[in-house]
Amino acid sequence: QVHFVESGGAAVQPGGSLKLSCIVSGIDFGRSHVAWYRQRPGNRREFVALSTQFANTDYSTSAKGRFTISRDNAKNTVFLQMNSLKPEDTATYYCNAQDQVTRIYLPDGLPAWGQGTQVTVVS
Repeated sequence: QVHFVESGGAAVQPGGSLKLSCIVSGIDFGRSHVAWYRQRPGNRREFVALSTQFANTDYSTSAKGRFTISRDNAKNTVFLQMNSLKPEDTATYYCNAQDQVTRIYLPDGLPAWGQGTQVTVVS
């Protein structure tokens, strides 16, 4: 059974930075595509960033140029470095891992999630 444990969320001021971490278990991490998502208040969960099993990356429009996804296969961990944070980045952030990259872009269909980590950007 796959399990996700996210951490690193905090309250920061606009323009600040945070690095989120997610430890994944119950899946062949090195062969998995891993991604970050977020859910803003009153909104559905949305895709933020992807790292394929070959470490190719993809980002949402809002994340591109500000966020960087990376992975440590030896530690079954995926990271999200977030810079130049804006109030609209306030959300609960989640990670997920799948063996098919097409599933990554359809978060509503993914069955298992962690508890998430809260990021609040406020003056």
